[in-house]
Amino acid sequence: MCDLRWRVFLIGRVKDGDASACVTRQYTGTAGKVTSCQAGVSLHLASNGASAAVNWRLFLPGSWDPASPKADPAKVARRDRCAIPAQVGHVEKRQPALDMIDETQSWGIDVPPVIADGGYGDTAAFRLGLETRGLDYVVGISTTTTAQPEEARPSTPPASAGAGGRSLPVPSRHSG
Repeated sequence: MCDLRWRVFLIGRVKDGDASACVTRQYTGTAGKVTSCQAGVSLHLASNGASAAVNWRLFLPGSWDPASPKADPAKVARRDRCAIPAQVGHVEKRQPALDMIDETQSWGIDVPPVIADGGYGDTAAFRLGLETRGLDYVVGISTTTTAQPEEARPSTPPASAGAGGRSLPVPSRHSG
């Protein structure tokens, strides 16, 4: 029996010049830094021995979207030359990944567990998107991402009066 799973990748391609579509300064793991590059989101069907891309999309940065507050007039002007349709706009990188999963399911392909790196795992909206689709997943998270039990609710600690009558937070005490 073959143990299949989906892998979601964000692939960066370092670029020079301005002839390629969607090139902008952004972080890419390919270079390990912010640099001029294209980014693509890909969906792979993978097993322990092989991986095959079944869907991928070029990421359109906000600087290429005329409706974005980050729009760069020079990059927006290059859209026609790069044949980017007018209806294509900037969306967060998680959205093309979720859209590709939906599209692949529409082809009649069952979605095995989804695996993604911390770039996706740290995004609660991506994890929630997988959960609302009823999909099992394993994602990386950064060391600063926190998790709470489902029943946890935010609370504000009581305040006490400090010097000058200001309210100061009371440190919480944990038994231990």
